[in-house]
Amino acid sequence: MNDRRLFALFVTAVAVAIVAGAAAIGWAVVRGDRSLLRAARVEQEQISPNADGEQDETLISYELARNATVSIYFEDAAGERYYFRRERPRGAGPYEVYFGGVVDGYRLPGEQLQGEIVSRLLQDGAYTWVVEATDAEGVTERASGSLLVADADPLLPEIRDFSLDRTVFSPNQDGIADRVAVNYFLAKDVAQTRVYLVQPDGAEVPLPEQPLEARPNQRGMHTYSYEGGVDLRAQPPPDGIYPLVVETQDDEGQEVRVERTLTFEYGGLPFASIISPVEGDTLAFNTTTVEICDTLYFTVTVENYGTTPIRTAGPWSGAVYDSDWNYNTVGWATESGVWRLGIGFENALSDYPYRWGLGTPETLTEIDGEYYLMPGERGVVRGGIRVLDAFGVRNPQPVWAGLIHEDIEISVHNNRVDTHDILVAVPTAEERPRCAPREKTRYAP
Repeated sequence: MNDRRLFALFVTAVAVAIVAGAAAIGWAVVRGDRSLLRAARVEQEQISPNADGEQDETLISYELARNATVSIYFEDAAGERYYFRRERPRGAGPYEVYFGGVVDGYRLPGEQLQGEIVSRLLQDGAYTWVVEATDAEGVTERASGSLLVADADPLLPEIRDFSLDRTVFSPNQDGIADRVAVNYFLAKDVAQTRVYLVQPDGAEVPLPEQPLEARPNQRGMHTYSYEGGVDLRAQPPPDGIYPLVVETQDDEGQEVRVERTLTFEYGGLPFASIISPVEGDTLAFNTTTVEICDTLYFTVTVENYGTTPIRTAGPWSGAVYDSDWNYNTVGWATESGVWRLGIGFENALSDYPYRWGLGTPETLTEIDGEYYLMPGERGVVRGGIRVLDAFGVRNPQPVWAGLIHEDIEISVHNNRVDTHDILVAVPTAEERPRCAPREKTRYAP
C-alpha cells in the first residue's frame, strides 16, 4: 500500500470519528443528560447541632432528572446508617432541605429509656453523607461526601417515670375511677409537650396539665388529669381501649414518645329524674297531718334515663328516720358521686337532712361492691320520718322531695319537687306524749 492510499484511509477515519462525535454531541443536546441524580451537595462540611444559633444546620440540595424514590442517610466509621429521609417519592426537579443533625430514632448500646426515640441527633463524629435515588426502572444512583458533627446536644427530651394512676377508667361522675392522672418526669427543658388520647378515628383528645412547681415544658415533674369531659357536660369517648400518648420535642427537633393503654368502661353523662305516676302525687305521702310519735311515710319513683349506671347508697329504701336524726347521725355521710332521694323542708338546718338510696341491694345492680341503678331502670323509694316535734317554726311546714347527686349538683328539675304542706299536731305540754326511744341503725344490707 502506497503512502497516498494510507493517507486517504487516515483522513476517512478521522472524518468518521468527527461525524460520530458530532452526532453524539447532538444527540446528547437533543435528549439532555440521562443521569438520574445531579448536583447533589451538602453546603457545610461541619455542623454543631445544639440550638446555639451557630452552625446548627446545613443545606442539602440535589436535582432529579425524573421521578424517583430518594433516601438521604449518614454512615459512621462502622458502617452504621442513620436515615434523615428514607425512600421518599419525589418528582423530577431541584430540591433543597435543611439538615440540623436529627435523624430517625436510634438507641446507643446499653441505653435504657422509656418509650420510643422518634428522632435523635447524630452523635459527635465523622460521617459520610449519601443521597440515593432509584427510578421506576430500578436504576439507582448515589452521591456522597463528608460531614463532621461536633458539640451536638447530648441530652434527649427524655420522659422518665411515666405512669397512670389507673388503667381502667369510668368517667361517669359516680365518684369511683372518674379521673385518671398521668405523671412523668421531664429530663430537660423542651420546646413542646403533647399529652393526648387517640380515638378510633385517629382524632386526638388533649389532656390538661395540672399546675406544679415545674411549668409546662420545663424540666421536672408533670401531671395531667382527665375526666373524659363529663365535668364540662360532654359525652366521654365510648367504652373501649384507647392509646394514651406523651410526646416531647426539644429545640433541636429530637422527639421521644411513650404510650400506655387506657380502658374506658361504664362511661357517660349520668341522667336521672324524679318521675310522676300516671295518677296521684309525685311525692306521695300517707297523710298531710301527723301526730307526735307517729310516722310520716312517702313513696317516690326515680328513673335513670341516661346511658350509664348511677351509683347510690343507703340508708336504703324502707328506712325510717326520727325527725331529729339526719343522714350523718344514722351513719351514711355524703359520698361524692352518689345519688340519693332526699326529703327537705323550709326550716331545715341542712339541705335535705333525710336521704335514701334509690332502692335496696336486692333491687339494684352490684358492681365491684357498689350498688347502681342501671340505664333505663326505675327505682321505687319508700321511707318514713317518725315525728318527734314540729318540723320548724312554720306549721304546717312545706315539705318536698329532691334527687341529689352528691358533691355534683341538684338539678333544677330535681329540686323541691311536689311540695306538700305537712301539719304536725302538737298537743299541749301536759298532753304531749313521750315517744319510745329508738336505736339508730345504719340500715346496711
